[in-house]
Amino acid sequence: MANFYTDNENLKFHLSHPLMEKIVKLKENNYSEKDVHDYAPLDFEDALDSYDKVLEIIGEISGDIIAPNAESVDQEGPQLVDNAVVYARGTQENHDALVKAGMIGMSLPRQYGGLNFPIVPYVMSAEIVSRADAGFANIWGLQDCAETIHEFGSEEIKNEYLPRFNKGATAAMDLTEPDAGSDLQAVQLKATLDPATGTWYLDGVKRFITNGDADISLVLARSEPNTTDARGLSLFVYDRYHKAVKIRRIENKLGIKGSPTCELVFKNAPAKLVGDTKMGLIKYVMSLMNSARLGVGAQSVGIAEAAWREALKYAQEREQFGKAIIQYPAVYEMITNMQVKTNAIRSLLYETARYVDVYKAYTFIQQERKLEPAEREEYKYYLKLADVFTPLLKLFSSEYSNQIAYDAIQIHGGTGYMKDFPVERLYRDARITTIYEGTSQLQVVAAIRGVGNGIYLKAMQTYAETQVRPELQYMKSQLEKMTEQYSRAVAKVNEYEDNEFLDFHARRLVEMAGNVIMGYLLLLDANREEAYTKSADIFIRMGRAENTGKLSFINQSHPRDLGSYKQV
Repeated sequence: MANFYTDNENLKFHLSHPLMEKIVKLKENNYSEKDVHDYAPLDFEDALDSYDKVLEIIGEISGDIIAPNAESVDQEGPQLVDNAVVYARGTQENHDALVKAGMIGMSLPRQYGGLNFPIVPYVMSAEIVSRADAGFANIWGLQDCAETIHEFGSEEIKNEYLPRFNKGATAAMDLTEPDAGSDLQAVQLKATLDPATGTWYLDGVKRFITNGDADISLVLARSEPNTTDARGLSLFVYDRYHKAVKIRRIENKLGIKGSPTCELVFKNAPAKLVGDTKMGLIKYVMSLMNSARLGVGAQSVGIAEAAWREALKYAQEREQFGKAIIQYPAVYEMITNMQVKTNAIRSLLYETARYVDVYKAYTFIQQERKLEPAEREEYKYYLKLADVFTPLLKLFSSEYSNQIAYDAIQIHGGTGYMKDFPVERLYRDARITTIYEGTSQLQVVAAIRGVGNGIYLKAMQTYAETQVRPELQYMKSQLEKMTEQYSRAVAKVNEYEDNEFLDFHARRLVEMAGNVIMGYLLLLDANREEAYTKSADIFIRMGRAENTGKLSFINQSHPRDLGSYKQV
């Protein structure tokens, strides 16, 4: 019997972070539902116990059902039968097990059949499921759509759709089109209002839609005639019950093969407006995308965890030249770095999730009452942090996931290139994480705001205010030097007041910031738990070497150098 929660002590460590007490109190409205719902927590300890028990259930399902099914799901994949997607046998078995356990819509309020969980344990569940099968995690994780409906939908829409999630309804977000990939403001699928009935009708094509034949779909469409930008777009909810969408095909993908990616044709498909017109992309989809990027962060960490474990296991068992290959420095360095990077992106994942938790809690509170001045300041503070930490997380977690899966195959050697071991599938599954929900290049575009407005620097300085144990002080000193190094790099790039030059170095600056921030997070983890000292020490040394190289490159560059790159 495998349990992907109890066998990973890192998860309970992050679940017990000091900020969680504040998060749970906000989420539970000071535990006011204990007299209304018999499964509502009485206090913080009761809430943590509930999260722990649910995560243990998800860990058991992931270890005993989802992971064993992953190989057959990868081989079988979904099928298109009579204009309907039929999941692989294992996918359906996975979904049925989680529905039966009540694990769909777990972050929704109890009035809609949810568990009212904060983002942190929900994201933790996503990491666990992703470790078992990253492709299935896409299907399970699209319950994020329920959060968007909950936050922005009318009472009528919320009452109609949200209770269905706990009963097993699947979801999709229909955003991308053949001519509108990363540039979503170019979406052309048309939404037309019938003034007589108040019903909207959708017409057009959507492409690369994950779980495209879902029960409930959020669809981005152009509701304003004669517009070409984001201000003409609105968000709609479509119910598969209407059978007004033709599935042209299921894409044949490199990885995450159990997750059906569809091309859809909407033809006079009835739909309901979510929120206000013209706010579809500007407000609602941006919120949905940030949730999805947090989900990809969890997916990436789950893949990384699976990959480094497979590499460790193989290296301990495989003998060459009379001893296990893990005894060779070239191998044990790789495996140690894989574990360290996994710990780093996991710390960044849950730090980001905590920021999201706080600002989201205040978002819902202010729908009920006016925030106090101090609450309003906290809301704005955590919102700003979440906005710049989310793309940083998505960038680093997906890139590290790919590196770790790549190294896992390398450690397996020729065997890893065959389909005899899971690392081949993990490598293929990891590849999409740097592409969907915004490529790594687009994450840099989003994250560079945190460089320009000083939020990353302020975060570093805030982390530095924490007192650490004397034996950890040398690492803190290194991080303070790295912070100063980062500031010099930013000043050097800004010196020329050239936007193209800034764009050219944007990734270097963002990655320098990420190395410092993750270094601090691991240091603070080590301050709470000695077991993280090794990871903090190794990561900080790696990060400082990397940042020194980036600063050197920046110091030796000039706007006139850009012409050399344009010759290609």
